[in-house]
Amino acid sequence: MDLLLSLALNISTMLRKKLLLISLSLFFISCDELQNVVGTVPTGGGGISEAMIGNGLREALDFGIDKQVTKLTQKDGFYKNQLVKILLPQELQKVDNTLRDIGLGNLADEGLKILNRAAEDAVKEATPIFVDAVKGITFNDAKNILLGPDNAATNYLKGKTNAALYSKFNPVIQNSFSKVGADQIWNQIITTYNSIPLVNKVNPDLTDYVTNEALKGVYKMISVEEKQIRTKLSSRTTDLLRKVFALQD
Repeated sequence: MDLLLSLALNISTMLRKKLLLISLSLFFISCDELQNVVGTVPTGGGGISEAMIGNGLREALDFGIDKQVTKLTQKDGFYKNQLVKILLPQELQKVDNTLRDIGLGNLADEGLKILNRAAEDAVKEATPIFVDAVKGITFNDAKNILLGPDNAATNYLKGKTNAALYSKFNPVIQNSFSKVGADQIWNQIITTYNSIPLVNKVNPDLTDYVTNEALKGVYKMISVEEKQIRTKLSSRTTDLLRKVFALQD
């Protein structure tokens, strides 16, 4: 009986060791395959090369810029797009609410429209900066983007362009405020608000706020297009996009 028990325990131990070795082997094989899936693949026989992967990612980003960012430069591109519409900063929400409460909703609407018009003007400066960033994508960049989350390409662009876009957007928004009379409109809004009894007086500088909100809107719309290309086969409208993004499916 002791002999049988000892034999059973030995067999059980051997089986556990084999299962562990098999599991570890499968784990490392899976990791190797993941790392190599977008490595250099011979172009013959329908394979995909490094150059094709890089070009596919560039094409996807170009589509996002052309299709989505261009929309933001049009009239109401921000103002009537609920994904990116610029609202008042938190500390000024009370201004908007109070004006509406006392029957000055039209004045409040005009103030919001001016903020969004300034952003629409500024985004026209974005395309050349994005084009340069897309041209600079390396194969390693492309590999990390392809195997990354649904917004990996957008995050790459943000890292490469945010500082340059801020420098471009900020003076345009400031000039836009002056060009369309936003300084007078906001002066009227703030003066009207400050004349209401018992309110705390406010005197905000909105240029930096609108600049950052415009940047958020730009990256938001690029991420929308990127996610569609990653998740919807119908959004992969070229052979190159279909071949490259099939690797991440």
